[in-house]
Amino acid sequence: MTERRTYLDANVLIAAWNGDPDTRAWARAVLDDPDRRFVVSDFVRLEVLPKPAFHGRASELAFMEIILSAADSAPVSAALISRALTMAGKHDLHPLDALHLASAAQAGVDELVTLERPEKPMCQQTEVKVVSLRAARDRQAGAATSTPSLKPDA
Repeated sequence: MTERRTYLDANVLIAAWNGDPDTRAWARAVLDDPDRRFVVSDFVRLEVLPKPAFHGRASELAFMEIILSAADSAPVSAALISRALTMAGKHDLHPLDALHLASAAQAGVDELVTLERPEKPMCQQTEVKVVSLRAARDRQAGAATSTPSLKPDA
């Protein structure tokens, strides 16, 4: 099977460490998927590294650094910032969401995985495929299944 290139939104990493048990299970299911190759940007690093470093949470910081160091990096450039500005204006995106989407688009990923609600502009735009773990979790909760799965038939 071919690896899916998955851009990780920072909220997935944060939830994998600090989320409630249900949300943590969903985030960890993504991180533990052997069929994914992760992509991150410096924007993700900026969201997940400073707080645990400042507060001396060494285990959390090590967890984040391990995942980030194993991921491919989407470089920041003037063209990326320009693309983010265009996407933000076109889709009414939060500035950091626009930067993540532009990074994902530039990296040519298969999907961006997030915990944003599916009705948020980030999930509604069509330039980058976005998988909302909230939407998947809520769909599966209705099916009364206990193991997190992002498969369409789950």
